[in-house]
Amino acid sequence: MNLRVLFFRRIAFVSLFFYFSILSSGMQDHSLPEAQKVLKAIEKIESGKSVGEKGPLREIVITESELNSYIAYRIETEKEQVMKELRLKLFKKNKIEGKVLIDLKGQKIPKLLRPQMTLYFGAKIEVKDGNIRFDFKDLFLEEQRIQPTVVDLIIYIGSKIDKTEPWGLKDWFVLPYGMKDIKVQRRKVIFYY
Repeated sequence: MNLRVLFFRRIAFVSLFFYFSILSSGMQDHSLPEAQKVLKAIEKIESGKSVGEKGPLREIVITESELNSYIAYRIETEKEQVMKELRLKLFKKNKIEGKVLIDLKGQKIPKLLRPQMTLYFGAKIEVKDGNIRFDFKDLFLEEQRIQPTVVDLIIYIGSKIDKTEPWGLKDWFVLPYGMKDIKVQRRKVIFYY
């Protein structure tokens, strides 16, 4: 799975967008029943409303713990090569914080990057016209505040490893099929379909 999809389905999914690819490894504890609840929610959304159907939107609520279990499950089952862990904290007003463990051991990387790095971030989720993106407010590499270009470089290297198209932190992504909106609240995310 490509780093872009993985990173954003975890981050951009910061909801169920992490619904098709999200990270976490066997290094991280997770609950299989919680992960399965998210998998069932994904199926429900995908089989839900047809595109032209009118009426009120339906919603599915996923807790922070369930989302993190799902992310960990996907990282483990998909044997992600670069992103080894993604943990999210959910706050009101679509704000999130996260921790991402990146492993580039054995890869040709610029000397300014270490083979194993932990990124911390704070962001706000924005949804508009069927697209989603993260407006990153805070980015840290270990304990050092960094500019988004450093993370874009890491993403670029990961995309080359995965042989996928590079992307950047400011990019917009199409919401998963059937999903109309995402709202993040304290310790939960609501997916509208």
